[in-house]
Amino acid sequence: MTVPIDYEILRVIWWALIGILLIGFAIFDGFDLGTAILLPFVGRNDIERRLLINSVGPVWEGNQVWFILGGGASFAAWPPLYAASFSGFYLAMFLVLFALILRPVAFKFRGKLENKAWRTIWDWALFIGGFVPALIFGVAFGNVLQGVPFHFDDDLRVFYTGSFVGLLNPFALLCGLVSVAMLTTHGAAYVWMKTTEAPAERARRAGVAASLLTFALFAAGGIWLHVGISGFTITSAIDTAGPSNPLRKTVELAADAWFNNYRLAPWTVIAPVLGLAGPLLTALLLTWRKPLGAFLASALGLLGIIATPGLAMFPFILPSSSEPGVSLTVWDASSSQLTLFIMLIAVVIFLPIILAYTAWVYRVLHGKITPQMFDTDRHAY
Repeated sequence: MTVPIDYEILRVIWWALIGILLIGFAIFDGFDLGTAILLPFVGRNDIERRLLINSVGPVWEGNQVWFILGGGASFAAWPPLYAASFSGFYLAMFLVLFALILRPVAFKFRGKLENKAWRTIWDWALFIGGFVPALIFGVAFGNVLQGVPFHFDDDLRVFYTGSFVGLLNPFALLCGLVSVAMLTTHGAAYVWMKTTEAPAERARRAGVAASLLTFALFAAGGIWLHVGISGFTITSAIDTAGPSNPLRKTVELAADAWFNNYRLAPWTVIAPVLGLAGPLLTALLLTWRKPLGAFLASALGLLGIIATPGLAMFPFILPSSSEPGVSLTVWDASSSQLTLFIMLIAVVIFLPIILAYTAWVYRVLHGKITPQMFDTDRHAY
């Protein structure tokens, strides 16, 4: 079958699509995670906590579609990336899945008993279900920027030589805190937009603090990356339309290499600018009491923060710290040209349907959650 799109272009398209799916997950499921993180602190009694829970109750399951799409797309479009990352981050991903599984259990079981201790336990379970994924996803990004210790043998079997404890290094933990802060900001903006009275006001104040913390932590991470962490650079010729084989190139560590793309393509600076400006704008709009604007500004900040490392690392998608030459790049870690093309057709058909359905759901469910709704809605949590 003749494919009408060049292999090189298809690879770049799928690199961009993976980024879009990650950003979609952060924006849509991110406010669920952020709301769960805020739950024990913003909600001071059972009614207030039910307000927060029911603000995300109708949409959290649908929002996780982005997570499933991201995992499925990485498996189909970038098989070596899927193999190497899941081998290296196995225990970390287990913790994430445990937390994500804990979340629906907490949603369903919390209201089964009219008991304060019982409900408090499940409130903290929801907090864990929000905090742990937010932290681990950030830690993963931090490790990718530093390189992950893996290599391939001659048969392209992947071997991970690191440990779970090794993933919890200082820079990666800083990235984890960035992730927690930005999702808490996003959740606070959402809670303020969807609830009323005391919980909304507490969420607004928490959002101002979290957004300023996001700005400070993201800036600190950028400075640390600039002065203290080496990046990776390809030092040999590479066929951008050749077969996927990560063993056919040479790579070296180079100081400040991750900032080179911003010099070569100045337009990419828009990502870190959004990453810094988004949280500051969110803080201002929360202060000025503009709920929808604050939520959209928070989403822009998420977009910028996630896009920043993606653009900085291109064409790398998973560098190897132990054997830099086997680092995975856009040009040598993808599926076949035909596979990428067929999958692209599926995306062109189904992604607009998902977006349209999502828009319809949010339109139907617009408006604030109030305590009076619990008296009439028997499906409320």
